Amino acid sequence: MTDTAKGTRLTEIGRVAVTVADQDRALDFYVGTLGFEKRADIPFGDGMRWIEVGPADAPTGIALVTPREGHPAGQETGLILTSEDIDADHATLRSRGVDTDPEVQRWGAPVPPMFSFRDADGNTLMVVENA
Repeated sequence: MTDTAKGTRLTEIGRVAVTVADQDRALDFYVGTLGFEKRADIPFGDGMRWIEVGPADAPTGIALVTPREGHPAGQETGLILTSEDIDADHATLRSRGVDTDPEVQRWGAPVPPMFSFRDADGNTLMVVENA
């Protein structure tokens, strides 16, 4: 849809932001622990950095941003990651010391198996098995 009379020219969700207190610590977690690729780490403004990560070949990235003044880092993000093998990913994250749910939740069809995990700032992300 490109006709502005029908709507906007918005075409995709390019990235989402996750607030973190320490960008270096967050970068280490998302790249070193989760295995995401670092897509950008660019200084700008007065001592700020634009950091973006994401799974290899995934079209949408995650921006690791510091919170606005007076706002805490960490939140229920609403981000849902897709897994091809949820049991293996759950076991891998637990073995790496990631704060995960104790087990994969299985509610039965049509709800896919899922679990949540938290980064060092308490940001909660969900993992859902690809159907």
